[in-house]
Amino acid sequence: MFPLDDLSDLTDQFTQDPTRLIGIPFALVGAVLMSLGAQFQHRGVVKVEQRSGGGGSSGLSLTQLKALLLRPSWVIGTVMLALAIVFQLSALAFSPLILVQPLGAIALVITSILNARIADITLNRRSIIAIIACVTGVALFVTTAAIVGVDRPVTTPALIIVLCAMGGVLVLFAIIFAVTRSRAKAIFYIIAAGAIYGFVATLAKVILSRVSNGNFDWLTVVCIAGLITATALGAYFVQNAYASGPPDLVIAGLTVIDPLVAVAVGIVVLREASGAPLWAIISFIVAGFVAIWGVVQLARHHPQVKP
Repeated sequence: MFPLDDLSDLTDQFTQDPTRLIGIPFALVGAVLMSLGAQFQHRGVVKVEQRSGGGGSSGLSLTQLKALLLRPSWVIGTVMLALAIVFQLSALAFSPLILVQPLGAIALVITSILNARIADITLNRRSIIAIIACVTGVALFVTTAAIVGVDRPVTTPALIIVLCAMGGVLVLFAIIFAVTRSRAKAIFYIIAAGAIYGFVATLAKVILSRVSNGNFDWLTVVCIAGLITATALGAYFVQNAYASGPPDLVIAGLTVIDPLVAVAVGIVVLREASGAPLWAIISFIVAGFVAIWGVVQLARHHPQVKP
């Protein structure tokens, strides 16, 4: 259980500053846009895959990627996802992470219901349990991080470590994809995209901080280049995930793995939870296990998952 002093301090923050609640509607709108954007992008990818006769598990070709730009549904979905990011960043500008980040998991619930209606399917019991596990695990993980975490300035050595770690992750997933692209399944693309976007979130925070402080040096340029590269590769994996799995499974992976990786980088590299008590460490382990278990179970038992 969380110490009562921590919870009472958190309550005081909201009662003394009601403006912190302004981020809630922004986060909810962002979650809805993310759900709709995922559904539209998934429809566009499936249409392109059907017309070209290619399999998503083999990786979308350059011709298929160009064809996506001509699919109205995919373009609409991309615009919605871009707007979702804007609303999520706006939510964080008004409200703390503990209040806003768990609300992003609502996108998974909305996407699951919306996809079931559109695809005319009924989610089985195991899929519903998996979705609940994803939402619960993410909420507990982020809540614990917000309570015990401390916002520390990112030092140059720490930033170099983050860049090296992200580079290693990009190379690792690129090699795995090159070797196993003919047999890759949706779960691989989801894990890869989620892990990459976890680093993207960290780099975006660092870049905004350095630019706002007037610290635009060669390392900032490297961060921007890394951010662009990681975003492009992550987006490619997401589109392949849409081609080989249902949209709610993709959203489940992103809403679980993305924040877990981002918070893990903050804890391990940036030392944002260096003084975390034992209960917080246990909470991190349990929450991460529950959330990841939910993604794996959804990938195994979702009615639309390809055998």
